[in-house]
Amino acid sequence: MSSRPMTGDRVVAVGFRCDATPTTGVGHLVRCIALAEELVDRSVAVLFLGDFAGLPWAQRQLQLRGLKFCAPESDPLKLARQCADLGLGAVVLDGYDLDPGCGEALRRAGLGVLALVDGPYGAGQQADLYLDQNLDARPLPGLAGGARMLAGIEFALLRDSVRALRPSASPPSGNHSGQRVSVLAVFGGTDPYDAVLQLVPMLLETGLPQSIRAVTTKPDVARALRDLPTSPGQELEVIAPVDDLAALARQCDLVVSAAGTSVWELLCLGVATAAVCVTANQEVGYRKVVARHIVGPLGRLDVLRQDPVARASASMVLTELLTSPSARAQQAARGLALVDGCGRERVADALLGLVDDASS
Repeated sequence: MSSRPMTGDRVVAVGFRCDATPTTGVGHLVRCIALAEELVDRSVAVLFLGDFAGLPWAQRQLQLRGLKFCAPESDPLKLARQCADLGLGAVVLDGYDLDPGCGEALRRAGLGVLALVDGPYGAGQQADLYLDQNLDARPLPGLAGGARMLAGIEFALLRDSVRALRPSASPPSGNHSGQRVSVLAVFGGTDPYDAVLQLVPMLLETGLPQSIRAVTTKPDVARALRDLPTSPGQELEVIAPVDDLAALARQCDLVVSAAGTSVWELLCLGVATAAVCVTANQEVGYRKVVARHIVGPLGRLDVLRQDPVARASASMVLTELLTSPSARAQQAARGLALVDGCGRERVADALLGLVDDASS
């Protein structure tokens, strides 16, 4: 790992402009934390500028890592002035709802800008460097002003907690056919669309023996889950979000997940995964992993709620993964081979290169 904490006689400092709210979820924050961990390892100072007030879990993730955060200015020009006054050399922008003028204002203030995108989402920002960590992502067309693009799963940003648990080889399949399968059902840090209320009943309706841990932050959702009927050999435990999701996932035979940032973490962990596409911005990544047979395809959440044919198809996918240890093992091996866990190192090299170029 290279280390470039200094630019001339000045310590490099990088800001992260992202939010984590009950409605937007925590995916933007999670991948920014992963890159921040890499920068801290290189003695780079980092500062998060965002709205995390509605999510104690999000604030705790920053505090546990000793990462400082503050409220950002909402106006792009004021944000640029704030970042310059804080002595930042570069700013990472991650959020589809961020004012599209942020990137331009930051660049005019002399700061390097990295914009995280998912296909067209977030691509309206002006930046020196763009990152799309989706599988088979392609460079954005018409990049102007010498901007660069990092595109592909080899740039996936993964946290320390995930990298530390990545196996060197695919783990054994564990359960034999007919045994109770341990399942984790988790749909992002906030599950704003209550996907857990759609997928957990589908798991139970297979009638297959399984021990399910379902994650939710909402008391009413937790009560509804606990009221679900179970068949012989089935157990359902409702839990709150945990700080170390990676460790929990590694204990399970199967994870049922939203098709967001967490999918790349699960692939790196070598965990068999069934994914549902919860929002439009997840479709790009979802289609790619389904085409490569890397996750079990459950379809789109809105369709599952309305179409019995789609539900029947998803139920078949769940049934296969619940009954076939070999199917789970083969899928896990494909994911593990695809995500090496070193993406954040490659992104940090490029990001710090922006600061070096600006100072030369």
